[in-house]
Amino acid sequence: MSDRQPDKTDPALGDESSDQEQIGTAEPQALEDVVEQLLDEVGTTTQLRPSVDVEGLWGKVAVVSGGSAGIGRAIVMDLALAGADVAFCYLDTGEESNAEAQETANALRELDVRVHCEACDVRDPDQVNTFVGNAAERLSGLHVVVNNAGVGRDRALWRMTDDEWSTVMNTNLSGVFHMTRAVAPYLRAQEWGKIVNITSVHGLQSEFGIANYAASKAGIIGFTRSAAVELGPKNINVNAVAPGYIRTTRLTAGVPAEILDQARDRSVLGRLGDPQDVASVVLFLCSEAARHITGVVIPIDGGYLL
Repeated sequence: MSDRQPDKTDPALGDESSDQEQIGTAEPQALEDVVEQLLDEVGTTTQLRPSVDVEGLWGKVAVVSGGSAGIGRAIVMDLALAGADVAFCYLDTGEESNAEAQETANALRELDVRVHCEACDVRDPDQVNTFVGNAAERLSGLHVVVNNAGVGRDRALWRMTDDEWSTVMNTNLSGVFHMTRAVAPYLRAQEWGKIVNITSVHGLQSEFGIANYAASKAGIIGFTRSAAVELGPKNINVNAVAPGYIRTTRLTAGVPAEILDQARDRSVLGRLGDPQDVASVVLFLCSEAARHITGVVIPIDGGYLL
């Protein structure tokens, strides 16, 4: 490690001592001018910004499944803050889900981006094709895709019903396939695109009672790598993130407190994640900063898997 101390007259740093002397001895009006100049240099805007600095998303169109709440909502908000127009779908389960989706759409519109919101069951390929077509038409294109929609139906495998198995597999895994297949022609035609799939640490390491969930999330990892191979020649990046236990309303309501405590203790950082922790990595993978990354799976788990 170098013990070199910064040179206050280093041109790269500016003449700090000179600035201090100028401010300390300036007349009131001159001091005001100096302060105003400094504020102009550092910027005084209070405008909301995305969680990470990214390039290449301004004016692009992003499609997100399961974008109305939790991790999905954090992702669509970050994409909009980065300048992307956003289309998101959600599963219509009644009045509450519709109100939740409308609230997210309204929040996006306040960021001065174009928004398309539509109910869509990703298990149904016809609904997915309609949603993707509507999004591309109404927002004039399609560039970024985040496959986030997912469900869980936990139960010991010898007690698991056919419906519990198929619901999870068809939503989590087949849904990713349906969406990716629907958007591929748009991305291939323009020879540019970003796809990010939301898998899970349980796709890498399972636990008791989640055979359906673990199988679906492991399948997403395999699908991600295959899609990266097939779409890469058309300059399309396909990656995945694998969240650990993330604090959302649905997680905290559906998972026993002792399980959350165990997950917190197992994390080497000693905490659960937040939706923003996932959104930040997704935003990076959607940006040109990640232009040479494809076919990878990034755990976002606070060291849960270590």
